[in-house]
Amino acid sequence: MNKRRFLLAGALGAAAPLKAATAAADARSGPGLLTVAGAIGRGNRGPLDPALDLLLVKHGRSFDKAFVLDAAMLARLPALTIQPTLEYDAKAHRLAGPSLASVVAAAGVAAAAPVVLYLRAIDGYSVAVSLADANRWRMIVATTLDGVPMSIGGLGPLWAVYDADRIAEFKDLPLKERFAACPWALYFIEVKTD
Repeated sequence: MNKRRFLLAGALGAAAPLKAATAAADARSGPGLLTVAGAIGRGNRGPLDPALDLLLVKHGRSFDKAFVLDAAMLARLPALTIQPTLEYDAKAHRLAGPSLASVVAAAGVAAAAPVVLYLRAIDGYSVAVSLADANRWRMIVATTLDGVPMSIGGLGPLWAVYDADRIAEFKDLPLKERFAACPWALYFIEVKTD
């Protein structure tokens, strides 16, 4: 065997476990909770289906490919914990989940990409947050509130949120104004280039 073929075979053999691990990480084992679309590097589902993606259609969304995460995929991402005072009861609560940056990174968006994330909630509420701001604010996709998984009908199952008590531009605002960029019941992120 010549040296070039030997090196190529070795490289391809080494890439096989990595490809298998990536495919396993992309495979959902439960219902999809969060769809990331737009300017993403990779997807694990095809285009929007107008007959079956009814909420996305109702909210006027469209895409050629997307990356869908379920609870297990979100749980595999490194979790952060924050403890902001919430506007709903004026009490500090412990919220935990992966960083918003790591969630979009799972869809192939580079950490320093000059993109804007359009965060959409189940009720249609939508807000635009640059990835730079999401990183600066240490924004998370919370999956638990005080150690308990969040539910539909409350603030969950996912909430894009930051610790407003510890961010200079929010901490002195009235409590009811601190979380305008934090949609609860988050289900869709559209990534757009600046």
